[in-house]
Amino acid sequence: MRSRRLSRGRRRTGIVTAAAASVVAGVALVPNWSAGAAVTDDPTVDAATKATFQRLADAVFTDRTQALVEGAGKAETRHTSGFSGSVRLSGGQTRQEKSALDELRDRRGRLARLGETYRAGSTKVTLDATRVKGRHAKVAVTETTSLTYGEATAKGPKSTGFQAHHELTFQADRHGTWRLTGIRDTDDGYLAVNQVAKPAVTSAKTATADDGPPSAARAATTWPAPVNKKNFSATGYDYKAMVAYAQKYWNKYNPAYPDFNGQGAGGDCTNFVSQVLKAGGWKHVPGYTYDWKKWFGTADIQSDSFVGVNEFSWFALSSKRATSLANVYQMDLGDVLQMDFNRDGSKDHSMIVTNRDSRGVPYVSYHSTNTYNRSVASLVASYPNAAFYAYRT
Repeated sequence: MRSRRLSRGRRRTGIVTAAAASVVAGVALVPNWSAGAAVTDDPTVDAATKATFQRLADAVFTDRTQALVEGAGKAETRHTSGFSGSVRLSGGQTRQEKSALDELRDRRGRLARLGETYRAGSTKVTLDATRVKGRHAKVAVTETTSLTYGEATAKGPKSTGFQAHHELTFQADRHGTWRLTGIRDTDDGYLAVNQVAKPAVTSAKTATADDGPPSAARAATTWPAPVNKKNFSATGYDYKAMVAYAQKYWNKYNPAYPDFNGQGAGGDCTNFVSQVLKAGGWKHVPGYTYDWKKWFGTADIQSDSFVGVNEFSWFALSSKRATSLANVYQMDLGDVLQMDFNRDGSKDHSMIVTNRDSRGVPYVSYHSTNTYNRSVASLVASYPNAAFYAYRT
């Protein structure tokens, strides 16, 4: 995702720490004021109220997940419609959620045309923290979602999933009724399957002072793609080790590396990809951190090319450790996918291929938002206006 600004105007990415936690049990709200009476004192947010905040958050994100499930159609249940008591959606948020669900249903249709469906989905929300000031409350939650692919394909994953973090804003009226008035995604990525927020981007930057870095070729997104089989034995790298590392740390924080998520860095996508490649045999090239021809990363220091989206591309191509692929569907295990969301020439997000099915569809894992085995078809359907860059490693 978009990375934090360094000297020379470069951008960095950061690791997301995904904390999987148990879901707060749903508890019926027991108000501490009389129904219909005017409340002069600030309402008390007790344990029961917090539990209902959590249940409403769970309902919101469950509705979004279910909008992607094939066959829901008319039988689709609006879980948020059951909240009409002292914790509920505001009118404005109700309209926003309707718009979000419509957009996700459209995404479901685009995915189906690419041959991908989900037959089941599951969302659980954990209440992490609640901050109350008068009649305003901010509630931090962690969403854990999984989706089961509709058709089992040879070698393909059975499911995809992610963890995302959100902040919900509630406001109480004079009667003590809490209304959900806003939802903000607090991860740097905005790249979850059921999210509709637009990824943040910055204007393109020039690199004329950087000794002429190489330019990656844009990759086509048409499917099926011309055959370009990967020779796994030619490079000497261990691609199974890469996949194993990605599976272990897609939703964990490896203490051997820093965590940039939430630090104004824009996420950890490239840092995570570099860790995966290092686990598979990429060797450090020590030197100055600002020299994109160098590549190294530890807990204490990282080169720009280890953590920066564009700098990684420049290093990978100039060092011959990677070459550009003509089509995103030609990627295989250990290959890298990058995206430029607004096509301004400056790349915004990096991912690593961790699966490829018998149809020739690659699946990527990444940080910000922590995601495993998301199909490239889903990315193409979700961001049809983005530019894609595929790298054979």
